Amino acid sequence: MNPTDLKTPTPWRLAARAEAMNPSAIREILKITERPGILNFAGGLPAPETFPVEAMRAACAAVLAEGSTVARPSLQYAASEGLPELRQWVAAEMARQGARVSPEQVLITTGSQQGLDLVAKVLIDEGAPVLVETPTYLGALQAFAPMQPRVESAASDDEGVVPEALRAQLAASPERPRFMYLLPNFQNPTGRTMPDARREAVLAVCREAGLPVIEDNPYGELWFDAPPPAPLLARWPEGVIYLGSFSKILAPGLRLGYVIAPPALYPKLLQAKQAADLHTPGFNQRVVAEVLKDGFLDRHVPTIRARYKAQRDAMLDALARHMAGLEVTWTQPVGGMFVWVRLPPGMDAQALLPRAVDAGMAFVPGGPFYAHAPDPRALRLSFVTSTAAQTEQGMAALARVVRAAVS
Repeated sequence: MNPTDLKTPTPWRLAARAEAMNPSAIREILKITERPGILNFAGGLPAPETFPVEAMRAACAAVLAEGSTVARPSLQYAASEGLPELRQWVAAEMARQGARVSPEQVLITTGSQQGLDLVAKVLIDEGAPVLVETPTYLGALQAFAPMQPRVESAASDDEGVVPEALRAQLAASPERPRFMYLLPNFQNPTGRTMPDARREAVLAVCREAGLPVIEDNPYGELWFDAPPPAPLLARWPEGVIYLGSFSKILAPGLRLGYVIAPPALYPKLLQAKQAADLHTPGFNQRVVAEVLKDGFLDRHVPTIRARYKAQRDAMLDALARHMAGLEVTWTQPVGGMFVWVRLPPGMDAQALLPRAVDAGMAFVPGGPFYAHAPDPRALRLSFVTSTAAQTEQGMAALARVVRAAVS
């Protein structure tokens, strides 16, 4: 008898926090896009053509040449806080954006997603309230879920969280939330950017209520015509934890991000990091530090911006032409990687997805990006991995299935 045929119960018992975990809707959809002939507008993946392969190759050789033949530091265990040169670079970069940060406040993480995990472990108790935008980043909801918070949605419009509604919500709440999670720049999933005045107004409400903020900024360098306003961290340094990433400006396979935390909170985040993985891979950190040391990003990132701007323009143009006459709306992002679309009244993006796949393209339905009351009409499109011709073909296919659904 094959042992796998035995109908025996498993001896394993899941923790309650494991029951709260859910698969990523995006990762599940990406499996669909592996089918031949499917145009993928679902994944939030940087364009591989932007990866600086030659610079990385040279940096790897230089890093491996460091040290003696007996003890090469790039292959040894490293400090949990991160490589000093990289922490100093982050602090200097934040100073360019108006935020005064000490390198001792910088914790190098295994991707900025780990930053979300560490924040959740350190700040969330079971049943504690946490505030998020409407909609918000799906990966943050996943990171928070195992800590079993009570996630609450803050009313939001095209400029982000609405200050007056936030003030009223906090006044009516029996318990102050542990923090509010925000993506002010080119938000995932909507692509919206919080203007300067809105940032000031939202932070004024947060200060009044003693509500700290988690500022997640993986896309901030991907602006098209002008940089976004100064970060929230520059406006309220003691009340903001800032998350950054090298994934969108170098390569996501490096899994390098960072957390900037107030000095009082930093030790606990460091302890959580030590318990999770001891330290972020030292080799990756040294390679990135080698790449960055001569101002490489000042030459490299503008090429990414130019590429993504052209791809955004191709998508917006294709949507305008192919969706003509339909009650379809979409955002006009000024940076980042995403366009947020709302289908005609009564339509359901989740139900439309199989038809879109049959037509040769894939998107992400918007529902999973909502903590509460999802908008069934919403969907997310990523424009950065497709050529203009592919975008034209994909938007034409999407328009055909929308027209068929409303007819």
